[in-house]
Amino acid sequence: MTPARSRLPLGTVSEETVPDGPELPGVGPWPGPRPDDPRYDPDLLARGDRRNVVDRYRYWSNEAIVADLDRRRHPFHVAIENWQHDFNIGSVVRTANAFLAAEVHIVGRRRWNRRGAMVTDRYQHVRHHADLAALAAWARAEGVPVIGIDNLPGAVPLETFDLPRACVLLFGQEGPGLSEAAREHVTAVLSIAQFGSTRSINAGAAAAIAMHAWIRRHVVPGGADG
Repeated sequence: MTPARSRLPLGTVSEETVPDGPELPGVGPWPGPRPDDPRYDPDLLARGDRRNVVDRYRYWSNEAIVADLDRRRHPFHVAIENWQHDFNIGSVVRTANAFLAAEVHIVGRRRWNRRGAMVTDRYQHVRHHADLAALAAWARAEGVPVIGIDNLPGAVPLETFDLPRACVLLFGQEGPGLSEAAREHVTAVLSIAQFGSTRSINAGAAAAIAMHAWIRRHVVPGGADG
């Protein structure tokens, strides 16, 4: 049972709430007898659920949501270099959550701007690596190739490359792109086709395109993986 959407009382907007036209997303307190399903959060049942989650997870505790996502996560990982507090990382985490990536790997500085993640880092596994060598060592231990995404000379078009099912998609920082160290640890560098005058696209947008390319290759929406 999922109650209809309701307006959010003034002054109760949570950090996860996203405006949606004249109404704000979410549902009010659970109507009628309370369910005894352990996945439901008693506090959310009592006061309503204003989080930015899909309807199937309304009233579920954060822990229950993560556990359910863990049963279905895809075997691709996303990594991004973070040497200058790249503001795109939050967006990458949010997109990785949308496409159900196994993990997001942040390479370099541990701190990152979480604002763009819209609190999806509560549900998305995020791992930190001090440098590219540490990421590469982790990938070797897991048996997954690291694939760089950047429009560099000699790069293979993403559109024609057969992305492996288990892999790490590595992105550089906004502006400089993949660092020299990153290029030493990748098995391939893929470019995204562009047709305008700019030399590159936003790192967050590039990550979204690459993740969706993996989805198109390996997931059938509505099927066993979708």
